[in-house]
Amino acid sequence: MIRLSTMKRLGITVMNSAVFTPKLLSSTASFPGTLKTLPSPLRNHRLPNSIRLPKSLLSFSFSCFSSSSSAAYLPSLDEFSSITGSVARDDSKKVVLKGMSYASLQEWVESYGFRPGQAMMLWKRLYKDNIWANDVDGLEGLNKDLKRMISEHAVFGALSFKDIRSASDGTRKILFTLDDGLVIETVVIPCDRGRTTVCVSSQVGCAMNCQFCYTGRMGLKRNLTAAEIVEQAVYARRLLSQEVGSITNVVFMGMGEPFHNIDNVIKAANIMVDENGLHFSPRKVTVSTSGLVPQLKRFLRESNCALAVSLNATTDEVRNWIMPINRKYKLSLLLETLREELSSRHKYKVLFEYVMLAGVNDSMDDARRLVELVQGIPCKINLIQFNPHSASQFIQTEDDKMIKFRNILAEGGCTVLMRFSRGNDQMAACGQLGMLGTLQAPVMRVPEQFRTALRAPV
Repeated sequence: MIRLSTMKRLGITVMNSAVFTPKLLSSTASFPGTLKTLPSPLRNHRLPNSIRLPKSLLSFSFSCFSSSSSAAYLPSLDEFSSITGSVARDDSKKVVLKGMSYASLQEWVESYGFRPGQAMMLWKRLYKDNIWANDVDGLEGLNKDLKRMISEHAVFGALSFKDIRSASDGTRKILFTLDDGLVIETVVIPCDRGRTTVCVSSQVGCAMNCQFCYTGRMGLKRNLTAAEIVEQAVYARRLLSQEVGSITNVVFMGMGEPFHNIDNVIKAANIMVDENGLHFSPRKVTVSTSGLVPQLKRFLRESNCALAVSLNATTDEVRNWIMPINRKYKLSLLLETLREELSSRHKYKVLFEYVMLAGVNDSMDDARRLVELVQGIPCKINLIQFNPHSASQFIQTEDDKMIKFRNILAEGGCTVLMRFSRGNDQMAACGQLGMLGTLQAPVMRVPEQFRTALRAPV
């Protein structure tokens, strides 16, 4: 007989009670429902012929993490099975500190016999008071036994600094190497008005295949972990705060579709806004999406951070072409979802991003349609200058036409912002991040009426 406490330690969550008879299980055993892969503690673990539990078991589930990522992958504590008051700790694996929520960090520290207050001291040295510790030497003032335990059982982050490139306008692009050798890019954008923004990536590449986006041409390599996302903001502060001033804003507008990696994005955003951590204001942490409707609903219900939606077209015909996600979630569904979800939120506005593509979505008729489309949605509209690159045939809308477009929106009662290129000479501008390989996402068929608007025949 296996004790209930042992089952919990192995990652088995028991709901109600009963008797079941397991067989020998492998690491790839499949089950109906949500169970996909056994947690590592159960791999090749021989269970007895029967496990007798209290009566009336209606269901049971395994709390597990995936083993499908690279061999160099380091899990954070949040990916291990855990129950209140008991940590399922695996001392053979080092945890990644910057992938933990504070609650998980405290639980992990206490599991080694240290006090909760020492967990808070560690948390503040990771994120607060301009310390941003990246190794044990940065943990000044911590108990020496705690520091020894950390050096033995944890790593601080999951990124390795590779390079930093400065654009002529002061924008910086930071390149990081991941544990599996892949590279991501993070952009820091200074502003004369005292606001400096870090633009973080959430994936390596992107699966959305937006036709105007360089990252989209890469296809998707993999999701980033919460630690890999959070550490981009930590590194930006550590490397550039003295040079560019305080980094006040975070935008999830780098490589990837954030809502395609929503679990890690929400976890990372929560760490960023923690008042004892990086302490960004939730209003100044903006997560952008191309329009994944189910995940959009979840984000609005679980996060206090700001939302941006890449709209970029006023008809399904155009959006189906330049943003293939629209073939699954049409404009009408996307906008109606926003109307419903935001109707009960006080003083919350979505930011609509609209990349201006000459001859494609920048007509005055488009402007008037856009006014109609956003009616009833509390919003601001950000008109974005297209940033050319070798993987796209689109052309920038002229500045004076952008202004005319903006004026129609303003006359229609919309709050409108204009974003011009930053970091363009270092491929650091919006839609320019990443590195193309030999395999690239397909170019979508161009509707006949728009072919003359492109730089070359398709």
